[in-house]
Amino acid sequence: MRIFISTGEVSGDLQGSLLITALKRQAAAAGLDLEIVALGGEKMASVGATLIGNTSEIGSVGIWESLPYVLPTLQMQRRAIAYLKQNSPDLVILIDYMGPNLAIGNYIRRNLSHLRVVYYIAPQEWVWSLNSRNTNMVVGITDKLLAIFPEEARYFQQRGAKVTWVGHPLVDRVQNFPSREDARAKLGIAEDVISVALLPASRRQELKLLLPVMFQAAQVIQAKLPNVHFWIPLSLEIYRKPIEKAIQQYNLRASVVSDKTQEVIAAADLAITKSGTVNLELALLKVPQVVLYRLHPITAWIARSVLKGSIPFASPPNLVVMKPIVPEFLQEKATPENITEAALEILVNQECRNQILADYEEMRQCLGEVGVCDRAAKEILQMLPNFEH
Repeated sequence: MRIFISTGEVSGDLQGSLLITALKRQAAAAGLDLEIVALGGEKMASVGATLIGNTSEIGSVGIWESLPYVLPTLQMQRRAIAYLKQNSPDLVILIDYMGPNLAIGNYIRRNLSHLRVVYYIAPQEWVWSLNSRNTNMVVGITDKLLAIFPEEARYFQQRGAKVTWVGHPLVDRVQNFPSREDARAKLGIAEDVISVALLPASRRQELKLLLPVMFQAAQVIQAKLPNVHFWIPLSLEIYRKPIEKAIQQYNLRASVVSDKTQEVIAAADLAITKSGTVNLELALLKVPQVVLYRLHPITAWIARSVLKGSIPFASPPNLVVMKPIVPEFLQEKATPENITEAALEILVNQECRNQILADYEEMRQCLGEVGVCDRAAKEILQMLPNFEH
């Protein structure tokens, strides 16, 4: 049986790899030979997917920021469509990656209507839908939608999609993270050291817009807390040089590490982080965090003009329960002063920490039980023709 998966960016590659691992395990148990072909990244390739294109570095947020990626994205779409025309798979799985995946799904519906399509981790239309166009398209191209949030499941179900809520895959992923003690021992962090994770980027634009403000805040925190040490895990190795250069420039006590993201996050007393999937990982590991995000000023202006304040929050932990669990600073509010103040408050005020941890518990209830990837894999395999289970 052949499954084609399409996803993009660092987070899509991670989610794809977790799903593939579960699919292969269940297929093997059922005596099914499974071939997986994909648009994705190294993580998916490492668990057995054959890549027809690497999309992990093609990613941006915003209209202005996406311009350099228009051509590479179109080339990937064409490559996927050419593959689907020549090698009809038994099933197509779309993971997030809205623009390209809606185009691929649309092509399938018009020209390869016999193909069945599963959307796993649908675009966040339930949070910030501007009009019904994209929502209708998601519903129209999808035979089954596997939702990761209860609210997302409700939203798409009300609009006519066939939906199953499976829970959030990070619930499974954090089961394999080391304990705080083990992580600190592995990184060699002494007991009296305050460990702060700095998580600036999985995209190039984020490095440019978020790193300076994050490092300026770190500089002030370091001056006030002499026993602090900063850890920066790399999402992509290509970011090492600019980050190491900035560490010297700001004179930070900081370590840059590859392939140790789990240890860095698990060992942290606090994270200063961009908005994204990592916010949920931190919440599930009970690490307090300060979240910031900046877009290009043109994108921010367009977003404000169009959305007119309709997005209450940006970070997933706050969005899940629609309340400010963690401090988040967007655009012009993402200043070194605001970040420093919020970070120091969490580090020195036990009451503030306890409140965040209590709110994390409430949020955790909305993410489902362990076994998410297996539930998703089971739903997917049951859609294969002639699958005996």
